[in-house]
Amino acid sequence: MEILHIPALRNPVMLCAFTGWNDAAEAASRTLEHLLDALSEVSSDVVSTLIGEIDSDEYFDFQVNRPQVNIDELENRIITWPSTQVWGVVVPGFARDLVIVKGIEPSMHWKSFVNEVLDLADDIEVSLIITIGSLLADVPHSRPISVGLNASNPILAKDLGLEISHYEGSTGILGIINDASSRRGIDAISMWAAIPHYASNAPSPKASLALIHAIEDFLELNIPQGELANEADEWEKEIDALALEDSDVADYVKSLEESKDAQDLPEVSGEMIAKEFERYLRRNNQG
Repeated sequence: MEILHIPALRNPVMLCAFTGWNDAAEAASRTLEHLLDALSEVSSDVVSTLIGEIDSDEYFDFQVNRPQVNIDELENRIITWPSTQVWGVVVPGFARDLVIVKGIEPSMHWKSFVNEVLDLADDIEVSLIITIGSLLADVPHSRPISVGLNASNPILAKDLGLEISHYEGSTGILGIINDASSRRGIDAISMWAAIPHYASNAPSPKASLALIHAIEDFLELNIPQGELANEADEWEKEIDALALEDSDVADYVKSLEESKDAQDLPEVSGEMIAKEFERYLRRNNQG
């Protein structure tokens, strides 16, 4: 990893998201992009610093993730290589600072890649790692996007009131990071948003908004929504219109809605209202 500058960080939390297999409808990667852009709105004192980049030559198959050519304002050709960037975000008024790891899921040498990320986490004394992903599921677009939170080990799950994932099967780079973090003694949790599989085209602002809310609730941090809420409403209306054009899709969506409504108990709805009220209070107090 090429280290550019490491700012002074207070009890930092590392958040990781990668495009690719872990990123249905680009919901997870866009969540961290929104987070980086939006936190500066909380306070003019928020400072984002590029800590470093991981060398792409060792980890990417450029026939899968090809470099991009662009033309700048002086008509010079600029090549942008696939990479992973690490940002440090100092957030005054919040008890902890953030480390943002974002990029493309590597093609090879995952163990070495994860070791580079976690070596940095050790060096800057990261106390918690949050991996953020999105997956396709049989869920309706017209209901709140659910975000599952899981801890990397039973002790942490008990301390935080979370569950342990019982998923078995193929995994992505996020699963490797969580496992390696636990083996190093670094607390790690995962957040996964469920994307309707019939509405999987990127982007999915409603899913990104749900992940932003999950981060807010877990860290008790105010994250401005910007235009994300309006974009989420427009996305839902577009899917509504598409469903109306196909009776089979409309019937399928209706069956998913009925199943979802039957699962959501009244106390769950009450919990959602309570969390929304807590977000309102945080924004009001921090504003």
